[in-house]
Amino acid sequence: MKVSEFLSSHQPKIVTCRRADTLQAAASLLYSNRIGAMPVVDSSGNLVGVLSERDIVSALSQRPHELMKLRVRDVMSAPPVTCREDDDMCDAMRIMLNHKFRHLPVVDAKGHLKGMLSIRDCLAMQLRDKELEANVLRDSFIAARFS
Repeated sequence: MKVSEFLSSHQPKIVTCRRADTLQAAASLLYSNRIGAMPVVDSSGNLVGVLSERDIVSALSQRPHELMKLRVRDVMSAPPVTCREDDDMCDAMRIMLNHKFRHLPVVDAKGHLKGMLSIRDCLAMQLRDKELEANVLRDSFIAARFS
């Protein structure tokens, strides 16, 4: 399955933040939207980084006295590693696995942000595929048994 196919049927709105946002404001966005990471965009909407819960926890552990002063730009992961919307979902999973990410921005051929994939999305797709495979095998077995 192509990433674009998955996003068209599963993607909620894209929640983003800006480099100048406070870490507290960004953390509130993550919490209120029940997401673990979000793209960081510039004033033109171009993807410039990714902010994850892991980035915030890292800042908390390494710079606790500065936490209230920190901005997204101080802790975000940049430049962002992405996948393209015409990639296969397996390729996106491989990128996440190789980079040890749980979230991956999706861009089009021009580099415009199209969505975010999570490892949960990939697992849901794999589960659906395995269920379909099991049903086909069961049906084949039943058909062969009664032939």
